[in-house]
Amino acid sequence: MTKTVIYEQRDQVALLTLNRPKKLNALNYETIDRLMSLLNQIEDDDTIQAVILTGNGRAFSAGGDIPEFTQSIEQGVDVALKQFCRRGQNLTKYLENFPKPIIAAVNGLAFGGGCEITEAVHLAIASKDAIFAKPEINIGIPPIFGGTQRLPRLVGRKRALELLLTGDYFSAERAYQMGLINKIVSPEELLPAAFKMAARILRHSPLTTARIISAVTRGINTTIDEGLHIEAEQFARMAASDDVKLRLNDWQKGVAPKSELIS
Repeated sequence: MTKTVIYEQRDQVALLTLNRPKKLNALNYETIDRLMSLLNQIEDDDTIQAVILTGNGRAFSAGGDIPEFTQSIEQGVDVALKQFCRRGQNLTKYLENFPKPIIAAVNGLAFGGGCEITEAVHLAIASKDAIFAKPEINIGIPPIFGGTQRLPRLVGRKRALELLLTGDYFSAERAYQMGLINKIVSPEELLPAAFKMAARILRHSPLTTARIISAVTRGINTTIDEGLHIEAEQFARMAASDDVKLRLNDWQKGVAPKSELIS
């Protein structure tokens, strides 16, 4: 039986590939559940320190599997909330709060839930051919994998509402200009660029990486005072660790990781 998500480990990086190309990698329940299970496995695996998420074929993901969630809606609101809404929200919350950096390599269509995954992950690189959309309004529902909440926080209220209320497509270039993605590359450069970005992160302490992710994710929607408290908490956790002593010692010896100039 074909796996809906392909798992591959390359050194310290896990590559997860959504694998329903004939369905444009639509997020059916099986796909979401497998992705959650693999992420749980990766979180506990100390040999993996970063994740790259991409799609097989011409789509990253066209969003939720409409025929499947239509069946849930037909069974009533409570069923639809449990099977569809909560499942999707749990996935994007897990991606957002994952303690290891997750990089989306957006290879093509990123509609609906596919766009919401891009919003939730820590970093994103897109092929110049990638196309994004928030088309849920076309079928009479709001985005429900977190799109009404994360997109305005990422790109601003008016930009988000234009996309949410029209359902219109937008290019990788516009996604970059709005801050939804970090970089645009050619299709053949997509995975190499994602692995290069992962390698730049992996020069550093995985414990510190996790603390930075936690501070940003928890603090971004709080007041500055609350955010500074969260930041101090994360510093205190690192300051008490042997890891920070080792890194400080390396820096004083001149063998710490070197920063690069990026464009």
